[in-house]
Amino acid sequence: MHDRAPNEDLHVLEIDLTHDEARRRAAVLAALGDSWDPIAAMEGEDEAHRLLYSGLDEEQQAIYRQLQEAGVLPPQEGDGNAAD
Repeated sequence: MHDRAPNEDLHVLEIDLTHDEARRRAAVLAALGDSWDPIAAMEGEDEAHRLLYSGLDEEQQAIYRQLQEAGVLPPQEGDGNAAD
């Protein structure tokens, strides 16, 4: 029989990622540059979404609504339907 405790061979390893996270965030902001406009970026995302789901036929609209209801696609402001 073994006389050792079951976790005797385990070692505790603690890592503080605070410094690395601050460095990562600074690098992201530096890569984005001074001209990055988060509002314009979000507006561009919204426009891309409208274009992607525009002109859907009746069956596609039904599938779109099902995906929204299932939480696969985020709900959209307005009437909740894909853009026509």
